[in-house]
Amino acid sequence: MKTRDLLRDAFERIRKSTHATVEGLGLDDVAYRADDEANTIGWLVWHLTRVEDHHVAELADRPQVWMSAGWNDRFGTDPDEHNTGFGHSPAEVGAVVPDEISSLLDYHDAVHEATLEYLETLDADDLDAVIDRRWDPPVTVGVRLVSVINDTMQHAGQAGYVRGLVERAR
Repeated sequence: MKTRDLLRDAFERIRKSTHATVEGLGLDDVAYRADDEANTIGWLVWHLTRVEDHHVAELADRPQVWMSAGWNDRFGTDPDEHNTGFGHSPAEVGAVVPDEISSLLDYHDAVHEATLEYLETLDADDLDAVIDRRWDPPVTVGVRLVSVINDTMQHAGQAGYVRGLVERAR
C-alpha cells in the first residue's frame, strides 16, 4: 500500500464517521449540550473540520476552504482564519451554530476534497520534510498529518458519543 493511500483511507474514515454522526439529526440535536459547559455535535464537527482545513491548507500552501464561500456566515462566526475552536469558552462553543444541518457536512466535504487533492501531490519523501523546528524532534509533514488524523478522529468519536446522548434523551 502506498503512503498516500493509507492517509486517504484515514481521512475517508473521518469523513464517514462525521456523516454517520450528523445524518438524520436536526438543528436542535446538533445544539444539544449534556451540561452548560459541554461541547455540542455542531461545534465538534465544525472544530474537527476547522482543524483539518487550517492545518492541511498550511501544508499545501493554499488558502483555507473556510475563507471561501462565506462559510463563517453559515456558522455565525467571524471570518477569522485562525479561529479553529482551540481554547473556546463554553459561550463561544454555544455560539457556533450552523444555519442548516447541511452546512456541517457541506463544509466538511469541501475540506475533505481539498485534503484529498493535497494528498495526491505527496510522495513518501515529502512526509519527511521538517515544517516546525520548535519541537524535539522537529515536526515533519507526516507527523503533522498523523496529528490531524488523531485530533479529528477523536472529535468525531466525541460527536458520535453526544449523538448517543441525544438519542437517549428523546
